[in-house]
Amino acid sequence: MRVISRKKLREFWERHPDARSSLESWFEDVKQADWGKPDDIKTVYRNASFTARNRVVFNIKGNQYRLIVLVQYTYRLVYIRFVGTHQEYDKIDVKTI
Repeated sequence: MRVISRKKLREFWERHPDARSSLESWFEDVKQADWGKPDDIKTVYRNASFTARNRVVFNIKGNQYRLIVLVQYTYRLVYIRFVGTHQEYDKIDVKTI
């Protein structure tokens, strides 16, 4: 998969250094993945949640943080839409971010 953009991950782990290794691992896993449908994600990330408009929510670092991506399966693209704490996550609308 092609991940756009790693910069959001980096900006987040600069504010939350404890998330860095988990986010880097997620990024490397996704770069090597070939997701053609949601079930492909579920085989690796059993706790991933799927919402409207191809959004996927990942729990990061033992569910301390949330990562939301938009997946375009046909083009094998993953757009990072949000990385944040649970408190920040509670303030957004996952379907529109």
